[in-house]
Amino acid sequence: MFEYPVLVGDIGGTNARFGLIDAPDAEPRVLSHEPTAGHPHPSAAIRAALEKGGAAAPRSAILAIAGRVDAPAVRLTNAEWVIEGARIGTDFGLSRVVVVNDYVPVAAGAAGIAPGDLSPIGGVAEPGHGARLVLGPGTGFGAAALVPYADRLAIVSTEAGHTDLGPTDPEEAQVWAALERVEGRITVETVLSGAGLARLHAALRKVRGHEAHPLDPATVTRTGLDGTDAEAAAAIRLFAKVLGRVCGDLALTFLAVGGVYIGGGIAPRLLEVLEEGAFRKAFETKHPFAAQMKAIPTSVITVQDPALNGLAALAREGERFVYHGQTWTA
Repeated sequence: MFEYPVLVGDIGGTNARFGLIDAPDAEPRVLSHEPTAGHPHPSAAIRAALEKGGAAAPRSAILAIAGRVDAPAVRLTNAEWVIEGARIGTDFGLSRVVVVNDYVPVAAGAAGIAPGDLSPIGGVAEPGHGARLVLGPGTGFGAAALVPYADRLAIVSTEAGHTDLGPTDPEEAQVWAALERVEGRITVETVLSGAGLARLHAALRKVRGHEAHPLDPATVTRTGLDGTDAEAAAAIRLFAKVLGRVCGDLALTFLAVGGVYIGGGIAPRLLEVLEEGAFRKAFETKHPFAAQMKAIPTSVITVQDPALNGLAALAREGERFVYHGQTWTA
């Protein structure tokens, strides 16, 4: 059980978002968004968030982190912070601290997400009764499944972003040959992330015979959407196509007839491109299961801070969910 107020946090490689739940029937109140590079360790960021939000002292905490939660102290995959429940608990006098993978609360939130918090991609019927898949490209690439298990919901976190990703047609093969490798590999995260979008742009310039012209992901997105950079526009469309393919692969892996829900910071900005058709075509082209794939809905999560709502659900309805995490108690 969590003692209230409960501190909730969604800690990514670039930003950490913190909120506070004052009572079991209260919604999470956002305190602040803190840059991970702006603080030496998570406790410093939490202290800054509590001061900015004018919040009462929390009694317990549940934190979602962008990394594999496999030890009491976990380093973020794409940042230097080490998240240690015991240190945070001691620093703030908490009774309990739970640390989970960042897509565990997104999956929990998907159990009761409102239609108004979604933008459907493709004209597909209502979701079926079965597993739901949540995933998203951002600083990295996260994915988890929400699987019905008797009268409970099991959340299966994954490291799908670190699986290998290859080309499927001649155009992709040319781009893949020019893509920057990460530790000698091209993974899902190598392509489907903010840095991945920049890599696609650089590779397309090479393929088209242009000089190297590295851009940050925000600039690739802006110039691609406004049409001022042809390679940026092509990178965004290729990104959307590959995202559809990976979404389809993971939907098949988990038999996600309950739908695919795309989070992360990038997809909401690319809604128009995702709706053009290449995303959905790549999602459905899964012979011999193309007919079954057509019946699986895909949506982009457009509500802000969906992980905070999911963390609130985990704190409030903990007995409903089965999930992996690290727990520290005083």
